[in-house]
Amino acid sequence: MRIIPAIDIIEGKCVRLTKGDYSTKKVYNENPLEVAKQFEDNGIQYLHLVDLDGAKASRVINYKVLESIASRTNLKIDFGGGLKSDDDLKIVFNSGARQITGGSIAVKNPEIFENWIETYGCERIILGADAYNEKIAISGWQEESDLNLIPFIETFKSKGIQYVICTDIAKDGMLAGPSVSLYQRIMNDIASIKLIASGGVSEYKDIMDLQNIGCEGVIIGKAIYENKISLKQLEQFIINN
Repeated sequence: MRIIPAIDIIEGKCVRLTKGDYSTKKVYNENPLEVAKQFEDNGIQYLHLVDLDGAKASRVINYKVLESIASRTNLKIDFGGGLKSDDDLKIVFNSGARQITGGSIAVKNPEIFENWIETYGCERIILGADAYNEKIAISGWQEESDLNLIPFIETFKSKGIQYVICTDIAKDGMLAGPSVSLYQRIMNDIASIKLIASGGVSEYKDIMDLQNIGCEGVIIGKAIYENKISLKQLEQFIINN
């Protein structure tokens, strides 16, 4: 299972929110590159980079942060937040992203998203399936849709999607444990999906639980920044696996 730390960006700074609420913003570092280098120094190879300004504005904003990290580390970066057009995608890939995550676009303009899958391939396009009470949420989690989580994933699995990042918004930033039973159900219902769990990871045991049910990756945010899980622990997990 891949360990994927998260860096969320507002105004070029490394922040975390609670349940996606922008009013709960907490700045952890003014320099995201510094944070990314710390991850890399501890054996981490992957990074989940989220443009929260972009998610709100519906266009990519913090691509210079992506460019900085991609050009000065060897981290394999997946980038999300505000990707709405072909031009956004070109900017992000040209700035050094290895993969992109599309959530709102898959709901609001599925034709564009499906075209991205065909154009760039399923290895580079990740479906962002963020849900509250198993209903898909979009636009930086500011809007809830009437789409049910598992059928939503199934629809895009039939279009070629392999990688899915699933965030249970009720768990995000709460440090109260991930939605293990929900992820187990998704993988039981949808064969061979590469599920990346996100939200709620609060201790090392959570990582083991997600590995045991077969998640392909785990995104860890606040637990790192609040020192609930150390980078040394993550480095040891990577070495042992």
